[in-house]
Amino acid sequence: MIRLTNPAQHYSWGSRTEIPALLGFPATSEPVAESWMGAHPRAPSRVTTQDGETGLDALIASDAELLLGPDVMARFGTALPYLLKLIGAGGPLSLQVHPDIEQARRGFAAEEAAAIPVDAPHRNYRDANHKPELVYALTPFEVLCGFRAPHRAAALLGAIDAPLAAQLHDLLTAQPSPAGVRAAFTQLLEPGTRPTPLQVHEVVRACAARLDMGSPSTQADRTVVLLAAAYPGDPGVVTSLLLNAITLQPGEAMFVPAGAVHAYLHGLAVEIMASSDNVLRAGLTPKHVDVDELLRTVDYVAAPPMRIVPEFFHAATRVFNAPVEDFGLSVTSVEDDLVHPLPGSGPRILLCLEGELTIEASAQGCITLGKGQSLFAPACDGGLTVGGRGTVVQADVPEHPRSFSA
Repeated sequence: MIRLTNPAQHYSWGSRTEIPALLGFPATSEPVAESWMGAHPRAPSRVTTQDGETGLDALIASDAELLLGPDVMARFGTALPYLLKLIGAGGPLSLQVHPDIEQARRGFAAEEAAAIPVDAPHRNYRDANHKPELVYALTPFEVLCGFRAPHRAAALLGAIDAPLAAQLHDLLTAQPSPAGVRAAFTQLLEPGTRPTPLQVHEVVRACAARLDMGSPSTQADRTVVLLAAAYPGDPGVVTSLLLNAITLQPGEAMFVPAGAVHAYLHGLAVEIMASSDNVLRAGLTPKHVDVDELLRTVDYVAAPPMRIVPEFFHAATRVFNAPVEDFGLSVTSVEDDLVHPLPGSGPRILLCLEGELTIEASAQGCITLGKGQSLFAPACDGGLTVGGRGTVVQADVPEHPRSFSA
């Protein structure tokens, strides 16, 4: 087992206090949006070995079979297949979607062939991997994810006194199907039909007026007003009315598959994903938006957010099984000073969320983690146990495809 030092990402939407408070360093005026724990080459965790400090990606590359294990290597090659993050949203993230693996491979190859630098602002595909993800809430965590049923979105829009809302309502009532959802979504994004800032403002004004009078759709209207304050005039503000708006309570988890339009609005969470940085943006951002590529990626079938119901590995451990093979997430809370087994035996990353816990490997040694501290346990360490008092979250690679509940 090896302690990790993890890079922070200072995006403008980050909270100045949430991640610093958990990790135990002073808050400043600079927002801290994310802390990455993993081996993604863009920002790998740092480790200290007998030979000095290096990146976790370089350490794994030095002996992938020993550190990842033969099963993980057979399925994913020589790279750690997941990326664990802390995400602290002080404001809304971009409205976005992630590609499936075939699209990611094609897109990455095409941009490589076109000699577009991997860090170019207009690049869509920074790697050749898909990016399904699971988010586990540590505080109330506000989310937009997936399209509402067309008739529900139409009813919501039909009650808003603004011409743009009426246009979208008519599209959805004419085609109460994925085709209608696509038509409404496309109208908000395509350069030829994209609404003006004034049209967006009319929707915002109508939603704000409904809130003042006692709105029948409080969460939807509040979301519109929140997004407009951060991104005035952006069509993504109106797009939110097509999407499901939910709040995950602490301890709840949600899976976001490829193709699902989503945005995180506010709160602190643990996020685990396939090791990728591929993001296609639809709005609520000053960054690059490739409308054509985005529209090819989106899944227009209406569906509620996929909440993941945990299964118990042990009395102290809840396992959140995502319907992918790249990653698994478990949360273990120890309150009795007894020693409890942790699931999994491959390459794992552990993050202590609270308390003080001792992690022991069957192969060798133990490490004590305090709040905000993390470690990498390679496959060669074998099984792990945890003792003490506190809560630890663990990322791992399922040995076999897991069943899941949603």
